[in-house]
Amino acid sequence: MRILSIGNSFSQDAHRYLSRLGAAAGVPLETVNLYIGGCSLSRHAENLRTGACAYDYEPCGEAASRRVSLPEVLEGETFDVVTLQQVSHESIHPESYTPHLELLAAAVRKHQPNAKLYLQETWAYKDGSDRLRDVARCASHTEMYERLHACYEAAARTVRADGILPVGGAVCCATRAGIEHMHRDGFHLSLGAGRYLAALVWLHALTGAPFDAEDGFTDFDEPISPALRDRLRTAAAYAFS
Repeated sequence: MRILSIGNSFSQDAHRYLSRLGAAAGVPLETVNLYIGGCSLSRHAENLRTGACAYDYEPCGEAASRRVSLPEVLEGETFDVVTLQQVSHESIHPESYTPHLELLAAAVRKHQPNAKLYLQETWAYKDGSDRLRDVARCASHTEMYERLHACYEAAARTVRADGILPVGGAVCCATRAGIEHMHRDGFHLSLGAGRYLAALVWLHALTGAPFDAEDGFTDFDEPISPALRDRLRTAAAYAFS
């Protein structure tokens, strides 16, 4: 399965372990993340229009191998899944999705007619963080999650997406369960537990693999204890319930 994400650092977080988790689960995955830090749907749509060679081409969760444009990749390669997402600080504002998401979805369907279109539900900022207070202007992680969740559900209906990758829901479940260190800086996922949780969600949503299918995988950038690993699997499962 070939997976393309038109994203930013949040899709970068999700991709870090995904292909290797797939290999451990016996599900070959080739992933490509098109990265621009802090990139919004409106900027992606503008890059689609102009053909700007503005993206880092990140294969299988690794550092960029080259610089590309969005039309170049959509028109020149073939994927089974393409994902879109809104930048985190605009994810709670429903008006920020339109018309940019529709334009991007139309381009995906034109150039990748056999691919399934998914939206990655991004996640809320850490409780007590300056970014939650000053950027999202939300009182809690839960409030921000509920607002962005409603936006993604509406957006998925608008573009008739094949599904939502509920990473935001999984992070919220983990936070409610008292799992600490989900964020590394208040908004990006932690290098171990957070990124592992995101990859679990993607692997299950896209392949149907059980949450413990990759039990032999241990190549984390930060250590994860067996007990924490079990708790993260539970949080990932709750996001689909």
